[in-house]
Amino acid sequence: MLILGIETSCDETSAAVVADGRLVKSNIVSSQIAAHAPFGGVVPEIASRQHVKAIAYVVEAAISEAGVTKDDLDAVAVTYGPGLAGALLVGLSFARGMAAGLGIPLIGVNHLEGHLHSVWLTTETPLPSPPLLPMMALIVSGGHTELVLVRDHGDYEVVGRTLDDAAGEAFDKVARLLGLPYPGGPSIQAASAPADAPVPLPRAKLPGTYDFSFSGLKTAVLHRVVEMATGRDVNAARGQSLPDVDVAESLSEQQIADMAAGFQESVVDVLASKTAQAARDFAVRSVAVVGGVAANRLLRLRMREEINLPLYISELAYATDNAAMIAGAAYYSNRQAPGLLDVEPSLSLQSHRTGAGVA
Repeated sequence: MLILGIETSCDETSAAVVADGRLVKSNIVSSQIAAHAPFGGVVPEIASRQHVKAIAYVVEAAISEAGVTKDDLDAVAVTYGPGLAGALLVGLSFARGMAAGLGIPLIGVNHLEGHLHSVWLTTETPLPSPPLLPMMALIVSGGHTELVLVRDHGDYEVVGRTLDDAAGEAFDKVARLLGLPYPGGPSIQAASAPADAPVPLPRAKLPGTYDFSFSGLKTAVLHRVVEMATGRDVNAARGQSLPDVDVAESLSEQQIADMAAGFQESVVDVLASKTAQAARDFAVRSVAVVGGVAANRLLRLRMREEINLPLYISELAYATDNAAMIAGAAYYSNRQAPGLLDVEPSLSLQSHRTGAGVA
């Protein structure tokens, strides 16, 4: 079964052709980083306009690179949530029109389910063995940090999630605080490389749960930056407003490197330890790490050290938002979208077996 996937949930316009849910024939991604970088984050209106400009070209490029024609396609899959409403609408409208014009099914895909299925994707033939189920999956990206028990395709249970900032969001905010460019994940990873003495920072362990919290860590970074830049004891000045600090002028490159490294280690430590504990407690057969932050080198290293089970980490091409994962997930759900399919910006991960959102 040959499925064209379309993904426009945030700031990547992507189209891909995937065979039988696994073999990636093409995966085209048009990034909007340059358009959003001056603002330090994604601007929804700009994202929507960029998707409109790119989508037709990206879809044509995906079909061409796959070496197929539109008539060879068996279905069109598209992300309908969660994500930015305007961005989602661009992809869904294009996909709906294309499916109707070709007379083939339209399959709506949950973006998070797409990330889960990224570890099934490959360009290898013959196909490698699929991931072992049940599996504990860590979804870690700019907008999501969740631990999901994957019992089978379409059978999910969210066992832990962030109570505030997602890990990727925390990376973006701390990068901005340190004067590093957007997106924050790659910037902090690069800035951490020359660190001599990573700044010790707290870990929000939240004992007795599989949940995460990164808001306090972000605040701790802010306080340490102010202390390093001004010599002022923030704790001793409780109730007083923090002074404005120009990090670029106040901190040395070495201080920024040490702070970035300390922050990165704190986030990775919590992600890896929580995932390992959940895997043990639920007696799964394997572990997966998916989403944009899965590209982080330290996280990949720590996961390999912590996990004593088969470990599947999204290949770099499928870690960040992409359409191949949407086409792959569509094959395993194979649920034709209802005639009135609409975007759902706050869509939760859903279990097909029950049809109910996973709490």
